[in-house]
Parts: sequence; C-alpha cells; structure tokens
Amino acid sequence: MPTDEAARLRTALALFDDGVALMRQNLRRADRDASEDEIARRLGAWLRHRPGAEHGDGAGHPVPDRLR
Repeated sequence: MPTDEAARLRTALALFDDGVALMRQNLRRADRDASEDEIARRLGAWLRHRPGAEHGDGAGHPVPDRLR
C-alpha cells in the first residue's frame, strides 16, 4: 500500500476510534449510574444500528439483513 493510502487509512481508523470514544463519553454522561458492562452493551448497539445510516453510508439499494 503506498504511503499516502496507508496514511489515509490510519487517519480513518483514528477518526473511528475517536468517534467511539466520544459516544462512550456521551453514554456515560447520559447515565452516570450505568455499569461499564451496560455502557459497552449500549455502545455495541449503537455501532450495530448506526442511527442515521440504517441502510449504510453509500447511495444505492439497501442490502437485505439476510445478506449481511
């Protein structure tokens, strides 16, 4: 992988990690009494359901759940 492509991938992965960390903080602020396991469960649900991108990020036809 050329250096510029590798750098773009590293940047994208770092942005993803930052987004996950921000959502974890949001969930913690919303329910300060929630256990770490509960926060992890909610974070996992958020990552799977992707609010606002239920059918993916790209244009086109949604892929049926059975094919995912």
